[in-house]
Amino acid sequence: MENVKAFLKRKNIVLSARRYGIDALGAMAQGLFCSLLIGTILNTLGSQFHIGFLTTEIITINKVGYTIGGMASFMSGSAMAVAIGYALQAPPMVLFSLATVGYACNALGKAGGPLAVLFVAIIAAECGKAVSKETKVDILVTPIVTTLVGIGAAWVIAPPIGSAASAFGQLIMQATVLQPFWMGILVSVLVGVALTLPISSAAICSVLGLTGLAGGAAVAGCCAQMVGFAVMSFRENGWGGLVSQGLGTSMLQMPNIVRNPKIWIAPTVTSAITGPIATCLFRLEMNGAAINSGMGTCGLCGQLGVWTGWVAPGKDALANGAAAIVPGAMDWAGLILISFVLPAVICPLINQLCRRAGWVKDGDLTLPD
Repeated sequence: MENVKAFLKRKNIVLSARRYGIDALGAMAQGLFCSLLIGTILNTLGSQFHIGFLTTEIITINKVGYTIGGMASFMSGSAMAVAIGYALQAPPMVLFSLATVGYACNALGKAGGPLAVLFVAIIAAECGKAVSKETKVDILVTPIVTTLVGIGAAWVIAPPIGSAASAFGQLIMQATVLQPFWMGILVSVLVGVALTLPISSAAICSVLGLTGLAGGAAVAGCCAQMVGFAVMSFRENGWGGLVSQGLGTSMLQMPNIVRNPKIWIAPTVTSAITGPIATCLFRLEMNGAAINSGMGTCGLCGQLGVWTGWVAPGKDALANGAAAIVPGAMDWAGLILISFVLPAVICPLINQLCRRAGWVKDGDLTLPD
């Protein structure tokens, strides 16, 4: 047993929930952001503003033409796998081999591809790390092992994982349509909490393929956390804190939450309020790339996702019956109120009640240097 522990330590193979559930998951979201999300944005900008070089098909694969954005989206599996390998501190030969593994796994996993990529890339990366530099022909052994293990694992587990993730996401979306009030609260609160925790709400939404009303509720929950924390902590953190939390991430408050969990009451209650408002009153749907559902106001990606879904719904949303619309005044009012105005008003008011109750004190929301 001691020999096994020594070997794992030497190979930097850390079997922990943090390494796989936080580091790898967060990196996967970044890989997805830099491929699928950016590709979707480029395609939408090109089509809506008639930008020639963004709408021109630059390459044809199997008789299918791809634009610049299309190619970025096409490589999402590879981008996710390489990002996961980077988070696991895989050596170069392993890291580069993961590009093939990720592409194959995402294709085999279909709608649930991102979740399949997470599992398979971890397996392939750790096996590759285990054999890396153990032989004199490392240049052959490491990429062969990484590729064969990864694609073999993808062949076996990607289809059922993808199907399970897709089915669970469908269940959430259908339940939200049937029970928009209660599911609006549940989805908004859970995804919002996930956004502030050191895990990736964007990756979770992408894995589950959350679009439609459920995606709108997720956007509401994320915005409640980000804008809520940003505004209610303005007296402590000023404009820098407003921007870093409002357009960056509310995860910056995690050290303060650990010290005083009661500071989390106001944003969480706010998400429970704005979620059903989004689903019941404004019928806010997020039909862009599912990753946008978990982005909130981070780089305004949640709002870009809603807009993209209005004018050019993503393939997952189209498969669920979404259609392009011309947004009206009610649509824009709902997006602005849910994303910015309501969290900025409701969250500080609730936090003020918490202050009067003695649960939150001056300095509790100050961001660490």
